[in-house]
Amino acid sequence: MSAASAATGGENAADPVPLPASTLVLGGARSGKSRHAEKLVLESGLRPIYVATAEARDGEMANRIAHHRDRRGDAWTTFEERFDLVGLLGRETAPDRAVLVDCLTLWLSNIFFDDRAIDDETDRLARALGDFAGPVVFVSNEIGLGLVPETRLSRDFRDAQGRLNQAVAAACTDVVFVAAGLPLSLKSDNQDKTAP
Repeated sequence: MSAASAATGGENAADPVPLPASTLVLGGARSGKSRHAEKLVLESGLRPIYVATAEARDGEMANRIAHHRDRRGDAWTTFEERFDLVGLLGRETAPDRAVLVDCLTLWLSNIFFDDRAIDDETDRLARALGDFAGPVVFVSNEIGLGLVPETRLSRDFRDAQGRLNQAVAAACTDVVFVAAGLPLSLKSDNQDKTAP
């Protein structure tokens, strides 16, 4: 029995659901986006790989990380990468693996506060999406739906997040928006194949 089968209830729990080459799962805080992305990976029947971009800088973040880790269980192989997602995905993707990157917002935050070239890193990731050896599911926050942030730093980050989401969405095969735990398909490779 595979790790993914064990996590989803056994070898005969359900037929595997093929994953597209790349999927972006967007949503607000506590929208259910990570849970939905995890479900996509587990239902694929492929070996689940988790790429964590967060760093536990305080107790609250450590608790969030622990909650995610506990929910995923032992079926997942976890890698931590704060900066070089393209390099890690180039090494760890494979046809028998489904990789979940959670999340692009924290990856962007790492780049933003390390004074790295955000536009260059965004372009590098978007250009690489077609080059990975197996399916990748990205989780990202949609932070531009609320009030205009009060500080310039916050507005700059919001704008960088919006540009990142647009670039990755344009390059991904599928894009899903999750609100209140409910997924809404924004873009799907299957839609193109089933259109009259």
